[in-house]
Amino acid sequence: MDKNDRAILHDLARRVAEIAHDPVNEERRRLWHRHAAFKGERPMVLSEVWGIMPIPELRCRSEEARVHEAGLLDTIERFETVRDDHVVMPYLTCNWNVGVGDYGVQPKYERTTNDGQLASCRWEGPIKDLDKDFGKLRPREFSVDRAGTLKHKAYIEELYDGILPVQIRGRYWWTLGMTGVAINFLGLEGFMMAMVDQPEGLHRIMAFLRDDHIRFAEWLESEHLLSLNNENDYIGSGSEGFTHELPQSDLKEGDPVRLKDLWVLSESQETVCVSPQMFAEFVFPYQRAVIEKFGLCYYGCCEPVHARWDCLRRLPNLRRVSVSPWCDEEIMAAACGDRITFSRKPNPTLISKPNFDEDEIRADIRGTLEAAKGCALEIVMKDVHTLCGEPSRLPRWVAIAREEIDRFGG
Repeated sequence: MDKNDRAILHDLARRVAEIAHDPVNEERRRLWHRHAAFKGERPMVLSEVWGIMPIPELRCRSEEARVHEAGLLDTIERFETVRDDHVVMPYLTCNWNVGVGDYGVQPKYERTTNDGQLASCRWEGPIKDLDKDFGKLRPREFSVDRAGTLKHKAYIEELYDGILPVQIRGRYWWTLGMTGVAINFLGLEGFMMAMVDQPEGLHRIMAFLRDDHIRFAEWLESEHLLSLNNENDYIGSGSEGFTHELPQSDLKEGDPVRLKDLWVLSESQETVCVSPQMFAEFVFPYQRAVIEKFGLCYYGCCEPVHARWDCLRRLPNLRRVSVSPWCDEEIMAAACGDRITFSRKPNPTLISKPNFDEDEIRADIRGTLEAAKGCALEIVMKDVHTLCGEPSRLPRWVAIAREEIDRFGG
């Protein structure tokens, strides 16, 4: 990387370091900790920004430098323009280079191109018969390149010359919900039909996935590859991990991080049309066995979890629950009370359709504020992609949300 590219990155890194110590940023960190302790002073507001907000034309010349430049600019743009409650930390991160094998089978995907835009796909599951084909599955194999990871960390530290320190910190999965993997094996229709046609076989598949997911998590723990996710770490389906509940009080400084010191996400969006009884039989027991290995759980993403609350309320470590656009907010407010965070996901259509209707957006936010009165509330705008070519809608949505929160009284 030439001197010009390094100089550009150093300037941007200094700005990120300034932001990390800005009083506004420090205040957001304090508010997140209050929020996590159910002593919040106002609802927290977040928005996904990846690939949406425009950034100045990249000035670096090498491809590697441009990747770094884009990441730093994204952080700066989010703080200066979007102005949601995302907290910028005074460090950079990299993670252990962990390899994860496959299950011995692969779905066959057929994808449309849609002129380079978001598009649909369909796939053929490799497991046709749960009894005959189960033997095709194999547990995944895991590996770690410690020397390569440490070499990469040293390189980033040298690149930024102490402006921002580097921590080994990160995650190895988004969700441990497992039904997405099972549906890759069977196809969506195959998974649904198996509940009726081959229930014993489906239980066998879910038990296999439960055991393999636990084995991976426990392997990471035994190899000392876990890192805390209790700061601005992306947890659940859109929130930030700030909490004083993690790590556990018995973890001494310098000790390896354990599963019980971490947040975990579980969800089952693919089974949205499954009855509560079938969810309770074929999904929840396997999820619970994984969830209980961890310290705190965030449950749900796009599925309407109110229909599954009879199961979810049994999770002793449940702290946050996703209240999607298809969820009954009043039922979930009563369920969450003042001990489980009401993580509201407004319908992204409101800011993505051709007509950006501020009155409609305000009414939606007011409805949530009224329904979730008395709850620990966070409002997270997710799943936005193009915004009709008007990225300024995202900071405007954040501003509208803040205005309505202020009108509601905090």
